[in-house]
Amino acid sequence: MGKYGEILPVFFDERTRILKALEEPENKHLTLRLIGALAFRTHCPQFGYIQDDLGRVFTDIDFAGYSKQFKDIVRLFPQLGYEEDKMVTQLFGDFRLLFHDPVNDRHIDVFLDKLDFCHVMPFVGRLEAETLTLPLAELVVEKMQILQINEKDVIDTIMLLREHGIGDTDNGEVNANIICKLVCNDWGMWRTLTGNLNLVDEYLDKYPKLHQEDRDIVRLRLKELRRRIDEAPKSLTWKARSVIGDKVKWYKDVEELEGR
Repeated sequence: MGKYGEILPVFFDERTRILKALEEPENKHLTLRLIGALAFRTHCPQFGYIQDDLGRVFTDIDFAGYSKQFKDIVRLFPQLGYEEDKMVTQLFGDFRLLFHDPVNDRHIDVFLDKLDFCHVMPFVGRLEAETLTLPLAELVVEKMQILQINEKDVIDTIMLLREHGIGDTDNGEVNANIICKLVCNDWGMWRTLTGNLNLVDEYLDKYPKLHQEDRDIVRLRLKELRRRIDEAPKSLTWKARSVIGDKVKWYKDVEELEGR
């Protein structure tokens, strides 16, 4: 366990408490899946220590859910001691909810039907592919679709690709078919995601605590994912937008909920 290891059990315990609440009879119908750093860590029992070694700090807990279950989501978290941020609900409640834990000074974001940051990543129909988290493919896209990518996003991606290979299913591998479907119909998403995959490759040499074997395996998996994306057929819309390229802005600026 790394220097930040004392923080991790607190978040693991809270994650487990929430997941157990979702197993209760009155909540079993709720389709809520972990996203963000804890989702990555949940999928990386063998190489999770990479987050600790590289100084990854946990700050909150995030979930993906369905807007059709809005009322039950708003019911659940107050029962667990969280306070609904009604201003956020009023402004963004059709796709985002925010709950605060006033005792432990942390919060939970719940994203409904899609992640809408620099690009839109829909996940309706995909949450059922996993029981605890977003599927691995969407976890990769979650991080790689952010234009101004943070180091924490790079670290999470390195860890995930050290643990899991690239494949064609959701069974313990990153489903390249899902990623290709997203980026080969949206040039902007393709532009941001492939650029960030290259950035992750560059970052591998900046972490002395990574073993050479770690770097080699992650690089091979990055190369395989990029190859799959390059070879996948592109839509007519993608091809038309590619002609314009970087001359026109291809992403949305992300507005954070400052001060919350």
